[in-house]
Amino acid sequence: MTNYDSYISPYSPNTDADRRLMLDAIGVDSVDELFSDIPEEHRNPTLDLPPPMSEFDLKRYFADLASMNKTPGEYACFLGAGSYRHHIPAIVRQLTSRSEFMTAYTPYQPEISQGTLQTEFEFQTLCAQLTGMDVANAGMYDGSTSLAEAVLMAARVTRRNHVAVLDSVSPAYISVLRTYTEAPGITIDVVSAENLAITEETACLVAQQPNFLGYMQDMQSLSQQAHNVGALSVVYADALSMAMFTPPGDYGADIVASEGQALGVPPTFGGPYVGIFACKQDYIRQMPGRIVGRTVDTQGRTAYVLTLQTREQHIRRERATSNICTSVALIALMTTVYMAANGRHGMRQTAELTYQKSHYLASLIQGIPGYSVVDGGVFFQEFVVQCPSSPSTLNEQLLDYKIIGGLDISDRVDNGMLVCATEVNTREEIDSFACALTEIGASA
Repeated sequence: MTNYDSYISPYSPNTDADRRLMLDAIGVDSVDELFSDIPEEHRNPTLDLPPPMSEFDLKRYFADLASMNKTPGEYACFLGAGSYRHHIPAIVRQLTSRSEFMTAYTPYQPEISQGTLQTEFEFQTLCAQLTGMDVANAGMYDGSTSLAEAVLMAARVTRRNHVAVLDSVSPAYISVLRTYTEAPGITIDVVSAENLAITEETACLVAQQPNFLGYMQDMQSLSQQAHNVGALSVVYADALSMAMFTPPGDYGADIVASEGQALGVPPTFGGPYVGIFACKQDYIRQMPGRIVGRTVDTQGRTAYVLTLQTREQHIRRERATSNICTSVALIALMTTVYMAANGRHGMRQTAELTYQKSHYLASLIQGIPGYSVVDGGVFFQEFVVQCPSSPSTLNEQLLDYKIIGGLDISDRVDNGMLVCATEVNTREEIDSFACALTEIGASA
């Protein structure tokens, strides 16, 4: 048994002699004197912390905590709302686990980083093809910040400071938008598609496809209405849905943001993810982040370089398009391998399977007494179910069936649950979910 009273952490390398040398160099007699400017009541507050543990004991403690989680795979999962489970081919982990990729970061020395630059160039190319846009960058932090950067970019391009956001956009994303636009003084107006109020002062119209409730909207009409007042059309599009439905570039979108997590990245408790960002060629000089270009060297060989580096690290702050500092090249590589391994037809097949399974689940739920599927039009992988009781209570009961239910959206729809099914949900899982809802509803 470890004697914690005399325990000295191996991660605190300074000896008493080391500390004495540092204090002498600073010119103080003790550590207490060093921090004497801090009021005594705040200097060494009592912390309610357990005693330290050995590495062995700590790992066992963490394992016990982790075992309390209800994880997809062990449990059938029908929760989406922005983070989705899709099949990840083994080749994705096999390639991205290679040592040269595990520390992938922005290659500031292109002459020795051609491989990393090439993978980022391939990521850009595939993202441009997926979205139907002219150009894409080397990735943003995630989908929400990618959308926020799109709004900032639209304000720069149009030189307007009012932004219209459809109320069907994810509330979490709207919250991020408000955070990003507060300091620059950009006004966010949440509007409905039915009573769309945009003017010649509007920088852009932000729409989500499919929307937060899972349903498709008339994006062609929305883009046209934005263009009629000189505003840009900014679209947040589900990544996998674009392999099956019309991509934003085909219905007039000017800037497209997306979340790459669905393409080869597990949910991983919410991150890290990678944001997809694409736009029309006309606006490339206002595009945030990094862009990798392909050229030839003095000997005619293919070469890759960072180009149009308009971040504040490279140019004057007041002229910078973005202050994004961290590259998520490793996550972007995972989505690149996923897209390349599946190809156009493989991704469409995955999207079609997702579409079919979600609709099969909806047809089962529609037939359960007390439940009804909200008719919001065409949907891809998510839809809204009105439940006979509180979805939060229902979800607690579903855990007894080893099922993770959908998201409680009762604040939007009375007893509403946002349910998701993808290609990884087996028929047995879907049937079991429907049976569990039937049993719980009958006992309510």
